[in-house]
Amino acid sequence: MAAAAPAGGAGLSLILPMVLMVGAMYLLMIRPQQKKQKQWNEMLGKLKAGDRVTTTGGIKGTILSLKDDTLIIRVAPDGIKLEVVKGSIGSVTTTEESK
Repeated sequence: MAAAAPAGGAGLSLILPMVLMVGAMYLLMIRPQQKKQKQWNEMLGKLKAGDRVTTTGGIKGTILSLKDDTLIIRVAPDGIKLEVVKGSIGSVTTTEESK
C-alpha cells in the first residue's frame, strides 16, 4: 500500500489570501489612522498661549493658559473663560496659518 503524499501547495493557496487581506487592511485602514493620530499628538504638544483653537464640540476660542492636561480658553464675544481638556481640541489656527 502506497501512502498518498500530502499536497503542500493546497495549504499555501488557502493561507496566501488571508495574508494578503491582512496586508491590505493594514495599508488601507490601520496605517493612515496611526499617521493621523501621530499628527494630532504633535499638534497637541505644540499648543501655546495665544493660539486659536476649535474643540471637537465646535467651540472656538483663544488659549489663555496651559496646564498639564487642561487649558483655559477665552470664547468670544463675551470673553467667557472655559477650562477644557487637551484631548478635546480638534484643530488649531495659529497666526502664521491665517496670514
